[in-house]
Amino acid sequence: MEPREQTLDQDACWRALTARDARFDGRFFTGVVSTGIYCRPVCPARTPRRENVIFHPSAASAEAAGFRACLRCRPETAPEMGAWRGTSSTVSRALALIEAGALDGGDAEALAARLGVGERHLRRLFRKHLGAAPVSVAQTRRVLLAKQLIHDSDLSMAQVAMASGFGSVRRFNETFQALYGRPPSDLRRRRVEGEGAEAVRLSLTYRPPYNWAAMTTALAARADADERVADGVWTRRLRRAVDQTDGAVSVAAGAPGRVRVEARIDDLKALPGVLARVRRVFDLAADPEAILHDLAQDPVLAEAVKRRPGLRPPGDWLDAALDDPSDRLETRDPQLLARAERWRPWRAYGALYWTLIEEGRDAQAA
Repeated sequence: MEPREQTLDQDACWRALTARDARFDGRFFTGVVSTGIYCRPVCPARTPRRENVIFHPSAASAEAAGFRACLRCRPETAPEMGAWRGTSSTVSRALALIEAGALDGGDAEALAARLGVGERHLRRLFRKHLGAAPVSVAQTRRVLLAKQLIHDSDLSMAQVAMASGFGSVRRFNETFQALYGRPPSDLRRRRVEGEGAEAVRLSLTYRPPYNWAAMTTALAARADADERVADGVWTRRLRRAVDQTDGAVSVAAGAPGRVRVEARIDDLKALPGVLARVRRVFDLAADPEAILHDLAQDPVLAEAVKRRPGLRPPGDWLDAALDDPSDRLETRDPQLLARAERWRPWRAYGALYWTLIEEGRDAQAA
């Protein structure tokens, strides 16, 4: 096991844990050494003793240290976010590739080559920002997706194994037996009539606020023949040449902090890549609190950001660019480019609010 570079403020995490502060959900995970379990800071279980806990910056870090996911608070349902976002574009790009399955059939050296960095440097960045190596992060993502599908879907165990990127039922069973001391089927606590659903239905989390109306309006305005928005539901046609499967995926607003996803696909192995693209299109990993704090430092944006919280730029279904979408700015206006330097690393969000302000000025002038 490689040494983990811990950058979290352990005392601050302890205060958030004892308060069960939902603002920290997804920002760190609590490893309880007396039980071998790791939890979200909002876990309803009794708060452990201070000397029995150590805090981790990611679920992968906790699992690499030998902890297994809590069955009560379900770490796989925590908001998809980390302290690294906005600080390392290389980590951001690497995670997007891992989520899409880059390490399901490849290795860390090939991943580093795709990113234009050395494998050793990539491992160092992952230890710094996530507390775990790329391979450990990929393994944790597979386990947590499988765990969510076991709990929330009607897929059979063999289908869950394929849909979560394990590649084989044997590897799937061995991994869960090693982590939880039981077969994966024992984690399904509800009765499923006729396993083997035609559609995969699950929810993806985000950190509120989220302006759903603005997002669906922006998506509806895109000239993409494979996408449509009707009655607040976004649907994308999937093509084998692009998505490794034919079918369709639909996304709608769910309970607060969640979107509902329904994927009808011919090949379940393509599910991780489809979910990764859904997260990118809907910008589910955004940190509104950090964005609000940083953009509000610009006196021109401050009022608009506070008046219309939760605006997010829609992402592209396919995005091979090397820059971080959150800091992407599509303009040649030299004055705007100069001003936008103060919005880093959130220039894409700043541009949304800047456009909103300009449209308001134009309306007043008319």
